[in-house]
Amino acid sequence: MKTLCFSLGLLLFVVCCTDAMPVGVSVSTDHGQCCFEFREKQLPPKRVTGIIRTHPRCQQKAFIVSTVRKEFCFRDNFQWAVDTFNGFNPEGSG
Repeated sequence: MKTLCFSLGLLLFVVCCTDAMPVGVSVSTDHGQCCFEFREKQLPPKRVTGIIRTHPRCQQKAFIVSTVRKEFCFRDNFQWAVDTFNGFNPEGSG
């Protein structure tokens, strides 16, 4: 019985401490979302559900593009990402 309780407690601890994030996107409480891997090909516009800039404190400035299933990182100088961001944010905020 002790072994079962210990095993279940350990499993619960591991599940609570595990963060499942898309490849290339990391969340930090200090820096918001940052990117470490970047996509080089644009996405079909109809797949894009949202786009945000990475936190200003991130080492590399980028855009995080959301689709229904995943998030992708694009460098801040990738023209498709810039145009998509401006399309979602017509006032050009950011």
